[in-house]
This record gives sequence, structure tokens and C-alpha cells, in this order.
Amino acid sequence: MRRTRLKHVCLAALLTLAGLGGAGTLPAAASGGEATAAPASASSTAPASAALLHAMRQEFGLTEEQAAARLDAERAATALEPKARRTAGAAYAGSWFDASDGRLTVAVTSQAPQSTRAALRADGAAVRVVEHSARVLESAKSRIDRLSAPSGVGSWHVDPAANTVVVTVVRDRHSDNDVQRFLAQARATGPVTVETVASTPRTLVAGTVGGDPYYTGNVRCSIGFSVYGGFVTAGHCGQAGAGVSGWDGSYIGNFQGSSFPDNDYAWVNVGSGWWTVPVVLGWGTVSDQLVRGSAEAPVGASVCRSGSTTHWHCGTVLAKNETVNYSQGAVHQMTKTNVCAEGGDSGGSFISGDQAQGVTSGGWGNCSSGGETWFQPVNEILNRYGLTLPTY
Repeated sequence: MRRTRLKHVCLAALLTLAGLGGAGTLPAAASGGEATAAPASASSTAPASAALLHAMRQEFGLTEEQAAARLDAERAATALEPKARRTAGAAYAGSWFDASDGRLTVAVTSQAPQSTRAALRADGAAVRVVEHSARVLESAKSRIDRLSAPSGVGSWHVDPAANTVVVTVVRDRHSDNDVQRFLAQARATGPVTVETVASTPRTLVAGTVGGDPYYTGNVRCSIGFSVYGGFVTAGHCGQAGAGVSGWDGSYIGNFQGSSFPDNDYAWVNVGSGWWTVPVVLGWGTVSDQLVRGSAEAPVGASVCRSGSTTHWHCGTVLAKNETVNYSQGAVHQMTKTNVCAEGGDSGGSFISGDQAQGVTSGGWGNCSSGGETWFQPVNEILNRYGLTLPTY
């Protein structure tokens, strides 16, 4: 790859720019050099870099000690979440990271015996007793997934802390007849709460512009994560077979698989002198971040996004398994965050600590006034295409 015009702050950045080719700039995907899916790796115990701690201080108003403690607590919560689900069994009603006390909160129904609650507390979790199990809430959401949603409906997801399915509706469309009809059908499925939002979600592609792009046709998106032989990105950035070029116009590869709507993921093979490394660009805001695995962070955990338009921004995981109602059709099993994004950021990396989380899909708002952004979880993409993350 011929990339000489940009210099970044550290060797990892140079590796990314020379290796990822559009690192963080385009819709690309991973090639199928490896035929085995990568399991989520356990969170690394490597200390956080000074730059990452600085970013945490800026985004969350923490001291350096508080930022380090939060990252440690989030790693512990990430590791505990699957065990807590098994311990709670049929009484499990969801879990989330509570930043106020720095631990995982596990919701259970009243059917959970005292021994189960004691076991969860012994493992370090807080326990909350609620009315509805996760199975009841997920069943209600699944029935809503089968409904036809009008454009005034933004999304729906299970909120474990509220113990309900939350449906979002655009504020000035709430009284529309078709929206009211949809809400009536949604409420008939189970416990449902309605919230209003400023606007409907949109995908975050951009037309051909200057900068550091990855192109397919006249669309610019951003690289998600390297996999052996290529990289993953958003499906709405290109269809299978579409050619991909880098910031300098040189050929990189082709979309080998793509799904949108219903899903929003894709992968692209790389060749012609381009190669891949397990690095996410920090764009000078933080040091470029090494990828050490793909352990899924819980709701409430901090998460950061890297993209070719707005570069590096951080926030919090708000919800999982949310169905997002784009104008092109519904996309399922998305994760919602309060991280901002803009056009051209589609396909870019979401990372929590050193653990890959997903690729940017879409959202509403911008990085001046704020908003919300969804990502497609990376482990689903790896499993779908039989890809493996290279890791440090």
C-alpha cells in the first residue's frame, strides 16, 4: 500500500496506516483466510495506556485513578456476566454495569432462591429482584420484531434495569395513526414502555469527500477490525462483489459477504500490497489502541468509537439486542450507545478497553449536539463468516 502523506503519533498508528490502508476510513471487510470463528476472548489484564486514561478523564470527568479503577471494574463485570447468567438460570432477568458502585448488577425474578442470590453476591454482583424474566422480555421483543414498523418508530430493545421493552418514537410523530396502531400492537406483546427521541436513526455513509477515505463507488465508510485476510465493516456500505479502494485510490479488494437490512455487517478481502494489523486508530486523541480480544462489555460499560469523519469519541453502552428501524428496513441485534457519529463513520470500530465490540451502523444526532449510535456486535460477524481476529 502506498501511504506516505499522513503521520500519526505512534508506531501503532504507522502500522495501522501502512497496514490497514484506510485504517478507520472506509467500508471494508475481512477476508476468509481463516475458516474458524473466533471466540470472545477474556478481557486483558494489561494496564491501560496513559492516553486512554486521559480520554476517559475527558469523556467522563474522572481523575486518572478513577478512570483506571473504572476500567478494572468493567473488565471484572465483563468476565462475570456470563457466569451470572448461568447462576441465575430461569430466574435471570438481565444485567448491567453500574458505574456508581463499580460492579455488575444482576436482575432476577422472585423465583430465584436465596441461595442463588447469595451466590451472585459472593461473586461480586449486586442483585435486584424484578417482575419479569429475561425470557419473558425477549419473547415480547421477538413478537414486536415480527410487526411492520412505521417510519415514526425509531427502535425497540429490552431494558433490563427498567424490566421492560422500550420502544422509541420520534417526538413529532407520536400522534400519527400508524404509530399509535403499532404501539397498541407492541403493548399487547408484554411489558412495553414508550420513549420519545428527536429523530429517526440513519445510516452513516457519506459521499466522496477529501480526507482519509475508503471508497466503494461514491460511498465512504470506515474500517471496523482487521481479521485474517481482511477486515469487517457495515453491510450498508457495499454489496457482495463490490470493489473497494483506499484513500489514495488504489485497489484493496472486494466485499466478500454483505447483509443489510436485517443485519448490518460485511467483510472485505485485502490484497495488492495492503495488509492488516489488530489496531484501532486513536486519531491523535489517544494512542492507537491494540486489540486483544472481543469479550462483550455489559450494558453501562464505557465504549469508544473510531471513524474516518469524527475520529475518536467515547460514551456508554445503553442497550443490547435492539431492533433499529432504518428507512431501508429493520436491523436486529444491535447495541445502542450514546457515542456520537456522523456521515462516513459507518463501519468503524467500537472498542471497550482493548476488547473489540462491533462496527458502527447508524444513529441520530452529531458530534456537535450529541446523539445516539448503534453498532453491530463483532462476534456475530466473525461467527457468520467464519473469521478470526488477529490479536496482540
